[in-house]
This record gives sequence, structure tokens and C-alpha cells, in this order.
Amino acid sequence: MRLPGTRYQEHGWEQVRKLLGHCSLQACARLGPDTLLDPDPEQSLGAYVDAVAQALHAAGARSEAHGNSYGDTCGELALTLVFELQARPADWVALCTAVAAEYARIGAFWSQPGGEALLRKKFNDLYAVLRDKVDSDNYQAACGRPCSPNRMYAYRMLDTAWHEVARLFAGWREHAPQVGAILGRDVVAMPIEARQLRTSGDCKPEWIMRWSESLELHSGAAGPLHTRSKRFASLKNSPEKIGAMLREIGEYELLSANRDQDWLHDASEASAWLDDYWRVLDESEQGSTPGPDLILQARQDELDSGDGLEPEPTIDAGPVEAQEAARLALVAQELSLPPNYALLAALGEDRASWAARRMAQDSLPVRLAVYLKLLGPFDDSYPSEWLDPQTGELPTMQQLAGLDGISLPTLRKRRDAAIARLNEMAGMEEERRWA
Repeated sequence: MRLPGTRYQEHGWEQVRKLLGHCSLQACARLGPDTLLDPDPEQSLGAYVDAVAQALHAAGARSEAHGNSYGDTCGELALTLVFELQARPADWVALCTAVAAEYARIGAFWSQPGGEALLRKKFNDLYAVLRDKVDSDNYQAACGRPCSPNRMYAYRMLDTAWHEVARLFAGWREHAPQVGAILGRDVVAMPIEARQLRTSGDCKPEWIMRWSESLELHSGAAGPLHTRSKRFASLKNSPEKIGAMLREIGEYELLSANRDQDWLHDASEASAWLDDYWRVLDESEQGSTPGPDLILQARQDELDSGDGLEPEPTIDAGPVEAQEAARLALVAQELSLPPNYALLAALGEDRASWAARRMAQDSLPVRLAVYLKLLGPFDDSYPSEWLDPQTGELPTMQQLAGLDGISLPTLRKRRDAAIARLNEMAGMEEERRWA
């Protein structure tokens, strides 16, 4: 069951309860069970909290189990409840009083056969009451409506009751007499209510009251609304209250059924957007002209008159043909390169250099492959436009081959041929120099 502000009302509570009982026995063994008989409850409570917190931290995988659908682990829930106990010393005093009464009756019961189980039960009773106090306080803070620990217990009873009614409806053949008693009619075929009952809001208060009444006949034990206990006295003759509480359980179950998945999806989208934003900024910085920005300053009168303004220079595509721009952009994206990589890399090349002039007939990827072979993936002489923003180095041979639209072996052959021509021309110029 989930209600606003609650953390201890789901099935994971059983594991939290067992963990608290186990660690409490470890704390008592460390401190000595007679610590519970200390006349100074405040001192014994502080020692117990420290000892059980250490035991919880050392519980290992047991404390890492899921405690509820909010993502809290059993260890986190147990430790929070222990600290709540320190803030509510009256509950600790009640435990010590119960232990002292048992000690006065039979002596050191914890050292007798079955005494450890009895001591564990007293801790279980302590935390069973404390969890409803904590959840009822949190419920009031979340909703602004009054809620006592006893009312929280009633919510849990009704949640258990409607699930039990749904179980009986699903197995109506095996439980036909009891299902008939709940519905108030003989059941000879599958009742339509078995299909209609999907949430607690679909459960009628009369069914809960008749179910409780039928338990004594069909199970031998009186139902929760038909015992002598005054715990549910306010519900025994109040179908309106039962209906309102069942609807509240169902409405919040429906409200929280997505387990915050919508929010988590939004968080993931926001994170992806930020990652993409920083990636674009980084690519812009990597693709910018190295060195400080150069801003041409003009006098205000020149700006007003228009004198002295030069026509904006147009960028000549150079080696990159205009009709190839769209194809190269798509290919670059497929190779995890910026879409304008080919254009920027061509513009960043010093075409007046000796090597560029000797390889003018080769494509840009072939020329970059030559530099990759001769100088390595990174060199201070490389323009920033040549470098892959993700690695800070020249693209790999596989990327260059894809960018050129050729196979890797073909790129290697053209690269080696270009290197051979460079070596041949360098040798010829060396001979000419010495001739």
C-alpha cells in the first residue's frame, strides 16, 4: 500500500522488520541484554542506537534489498527508523518497561530456551508501532489532514481486506459459499464483480463488512471488524468511512502507478539536451580559427557613411565541390565527425605549402592519410580544423576512407602512391640542388 508521505507500508516492510530484529539482537549481545534494565533510559538508548547502526552498516547484501517502490533500501529504511526512535524516547521507555516486567516475572529470559525469540518479538512490536507513528506524521505533513497511527493501521487493514476479497472473487469456484456471502446472493456462475474489481476504489464497503463477518464461519477466526478489539470500532458501522478510505488508497495508487517514470524520462531528456548543448559548444570551439579573435575596428563616421567598407569576402569551396557538400555532411555524421568537417578541413589547409602543392591532385582524405602516416595522429603543425573534436587527433583511416567513399585498402594504396611521389619529388629537388 502506498499513501502520500509513507515509506513503511509496502511489502518490503517484512524484510525491514527482520533486519531490525536481527541487528537489535546483535546490538544487545554486544552491549549486554541487561542494558535494557538500565535505570537511565536516555543513556541506554544512545548506546543501543550506536550499536544497532553499526550492525546495520555491516549487514551487507541483506541491507541492500529493495524496501519500497520509492527506491529506499531495507538498510536505509531501518536506519531511519532507528534514528526516529532516538527522537522518540517514550517508545524506548515503553520497551524497557516491558523487558523489565518480563525480567521480574521469569528472570533473565534472554538466556533461557526461546528467550532470544521473545526478545526479538519485543523489538518487533516496538518498531511495528513506531513505523505507523512515523508514516502517520509524514502523511499529515504531505496532505495536511489529521492521521493517527491507529488510522494508518486501519488503512493497512482495508488494503489487505480488499486484496483478500479480490483473491476470493478470482477463485470464486473454490470459495463460492464465501463469495456468495460477500455479494449477498448465491453464486452459480462467474460474478461480474470479479471482472470489475481492479483497484481498491472498485471495492464496495459492504463487501468488506460482509467479508469480515464471513471469516468466523469459513476460517474459524473472527474478522477484523467483528472482534472485541476497539481498534476498528469507528469502522464497524461506518460504510461511508470505509468507502472513503478505500477510494483514497485507490486514487493514490493510480496517481503513483508510474513510479515516477514520467519524471525520470524528463530528467533523461534534460540530461541528453545538456550533453548535446555542451557537445555543440565544444565542436564550435574546436572548429574556430586558432589564436585570438581579430576584430576589425571602424570609426563611427565610416560606419554611418558606409565609406571604407569592403565587400564581404566569399568563401571559395576550393577542393570541396558544391554538389558534394550535402553528401559529405551526411557521410561525416555517419562517421561521428562534424557535418562541416570536410569544408573546414579543406579551408584550414595551407595550399601554398610544398606538400599541398605536390598532392593537389589527391583528395583531402588521401592527403590527411599521408600526414597520418608520416607525422602521426597528432602534430603541432596540424590546423585545428583537421582534428576530430572527440579525440583531438586526425580521423582514423576507417573514417577517412568513408569520407572519401572508397575502401580501406584503396585508401592505403593511394596514400602510399602519394608518399612515393613526394619522396620522388624530394629526391629530384635534392639532386637539382646539388647539380
